Amino acid sequence: MDIAIRSAQLDASEISWFAPICNGDDDFLGSHDPKYRSNWDNASRILLKTDELGYRNILCPSSYQVGQDTLTFASAVAPLTRQINLLTAIRCGEIHPPMLGRAIATLDHILKGRLTINIISSNLPGTNLSSADRYQRSREVIQILKQGWTRDHIDFKGAFYNLSLPGDPVKPFQQNGGPLLYFGGYSPEGLDLCAEHCDVYLMWPETENRIRELMLQMSQKAARHDRTVDFGLRIHVVVRSTESEARAAASRLMSKTDREAGDEIRNRALDAQSLGVSRQTEMRDQSGLDGFVEDHLWTGIGRARSGCGAAIVGDPDQVLQKIRNYQALGIRSFIFSGYPHLDECELFAKYVLPALKTCSFPEEQGRIPKEMPMTPLGAGIRK
Repeated sequence: MDIAIRSAQLDASEISWFAPICNGDDDFLGSHDPKYRSNWDNASRILLKTDELGYRNILCPSSYQVGQDTLTFASAVAPLTRQINLLTAIRCGEIHPPMLGRAIATLDHILKGRLTINIISSNLPGTNLSSADRYQRSREVIQILKQGWTRDHIDFKGAFYNLSLPGDPVKPFQQNGGPLLYFGGYSPEGLDLCAEHCDVYLMWPETENRIRELMLQMSQKAARHDRTVDFGLRIHVVVRSTESEARAAASRLMSKTDREAGDEIRNRALDAQSLGVSRQTEMRDQSGLDGFVEDHLWTGIGRARSGCGAAIVGDPDQVLQKIRNYQALGIRSFIFSGYPHLDECELFAKYVLPALKTCSFPEEQGRIPKEMPMTPLGAGIRK
């Protein structure tokens, strides 16, 4: 079976960056400098710079331990942006679904349709639901949101929610189904949820063969629901004018991290024991002494962070070729990041972004009315 992709006809990719609102920015991992702490000034500066440089989307993540509230941050920065989409993470179960639907609709109208949603199913702080229950709760949240987006009345009965109320307050700006849903997860229940309800399946970096296996598995699951999905990759990048400079920058990034500090950083995350994190650890264990598990894919960064634990490292041509390899697999969406985030997003924009043809998924999927302007009111505030 071939890998089935929603946007298989596209010759462009959605090139995105990462907003470190969860306090993960630094110039040396494992040795936090307070000047990079998560606050409005730092995080909004990075987001607005990516908008200026031409990135098409930016992930605004969710975390309880550190950082800022995702929806509040996204709502504040939205009127300051010009063209970039906001990939806003929602932790399912955190907000009552009808109220969440209203918040999403409000943000979507502020952005004039430039909103995408990252579905998170991790445990809520202080709780410990089983994987099956967490994904069932997410399934119900998504079903309620979609009813509110596409119907006049929300009428839902499930294991977690029992609702009957008007759908008028939760109508988003985007047509044809509301904001696109991005999802990352590796458990069987998570894969089933994405195949049934989500639009973009986000993966963390692994070897190209393992990524292709995962894409094929997802395509098979989606086909059982008469659906296809797009595929995305969340990955770090270290690009410099020469390969030796890029490798030196990668080594410098980890030069203040010892094993004990790295273990503490990884284990503090709510997803530290997840299947996805274990796959990142397995990949790191299979890498060579230099941390590379295949050409230009470096796993050293995973020694000091949970979740996405590898980076593309190389000169501009090498980084571009690695991205081309992923595009050939069928990946249409990329969420890059680097350290410090502001510096690395400028380097990537200088060396690699001009060579990539980019697109916006909400526009490509016909979610935004063609007659509406893309620039929201208030964009001039940045001047």
